[in-house]
Amino acid sequence: MGVCGCGKTSVGRALAQACGGVFEDADDFHCDANKAKMRAGIALCDEDRWPWFASLRQRIEEVRQLHPGQVYVLACSALKQVYRERLRAGDDQHRLAFLHLSGSQELIFSRLSQRQGHYMPASLLQSQLAILEPSPDLRRVDIEGSIEEISAQAARQLGFTPLQVRNRL
Repeated sequence: MGVCGCGKTSVGRALAQACGGVFEDADDFHCDANKAKMRAGIALCDEDRWPWFASLRQRIEEVRQLHPGQVYVLACSALKQVYRERLRAGDDQHRLAFLHLSGSQELIFSRLSQRQGHYMPASLLQSQLAILEPSPDLRRVDIEGSIEEISAQAARQLGFTPLQVRNRL
């Protein structure tokens, strides 16, 4: 989880591959109206997000049924604690963990400025930073470094040994 441009998709894909898991991007579950709103530079409000989080939680349950025992990596902003609680739906931290991809505003803005073809403009970074709520359950992952370094750090946060990860790359 983290703000736009922190690397959720790139790191999530690499992490899922390294752990032999399944990857999905929560952005793919946004309705067209939410995407249009963001494309226009309008930040989503909680009322826009509640149905999205409900569909994400439903997807978590579906993936558990379809791929029992596999790691499921879902790249999702989940910036507020209440959002993470909706996704968790009573699961403990061992069943559903949140990795917070964290970096400086300058680094994230520079990445966003270079990104092409995404509906989320760099102008919305401030609105995301404004609602970001750290909580004790977050496992912080520094986004300085390569995708491989960041995903290896994320795997360690989840308790995967370097050998387990290396054998899957």
